[in-house]
Amino acid sequence: MLQSYNDIVGGYTCQKNSLPYQVSLNVGYHFCGGSLISDQWVLSAAHCYKPRFQVCLGEHNIDVIEGDEQFIQAAKIIPHPNYNDSTADNDIMLIKLNSPATISSRVSTISLPRSCPTAGTQCLVSGWGNMLSFGSKFKYPSLLQCLDAPVLTDTACHNSYPRKITSNMFCLGFVEGGKDSCQGDSGGPLVCNGELQGVVSWGFGCALKGKPGVYTKVCNYLDWIQETIAAN
Repeated sequence: MLQSYNDIVGGYTCQKNSLPYQVSLNVGYHFCGGSLISDQWVLSAAHCYKPRFQVCLGEHNIDVIEGDEQFIQAAKIIPHPNYNDSTADNDIMLIKLNSPATISSRVSTISLPRSCPTAGTQCLVSGWGNMLSFGSKFKYPSLLQCLDAPVLTDTACHNSYPRKITSNMFCLGFVEGGKDSCQGDSGGPLVCNGELQGVVSWGFGCALKGKPGVYTKVCNYLDWIQETIAAN
């Protein structure tokens, strides 16, 4: 059973407003993460689709109004046309904001990748997700959580999830378990060397041994992103 992801286990609290591209998708509560890729567009995961929601930018503590936030309605919500919810292939979605975000030190864009991620590269995953990794004891943090982890080889990724990894997915994390993104930040960013390489997609449980996190490979979608933005 594929389990969508909402969390950072074994990470640390990000420095306040140090990830100005991180957004929260909100329907009265935070339900997914996303990344600001231009002043009017956000990239997230297709499995985060809802017909309407608000995008919250400049967030750190999602339970408190801190003064730096911008709240903008989603005007267009465009999941990838070939998204497959049973395999999670093409788990990527574009969101057009109702009005452009005001770019500042606390709200700004992340670059799209110029090439695909290579194994061993250290990357940063972030989100507001549960911090405990067993059973139903979900503890959701108020403050944005960060995790540094390496891109795994395709072999390690396929071995962790036989016959489940498509060419549009890659794994990040620690095959030994104990650290992973988990229950909580589906759709959130995975950034390597200042480029948005991944979107948090799926995995089995949280921080389980031999079960790293699986991410949508953003580099495969540059044409789709460019064409969709141009047409909308």
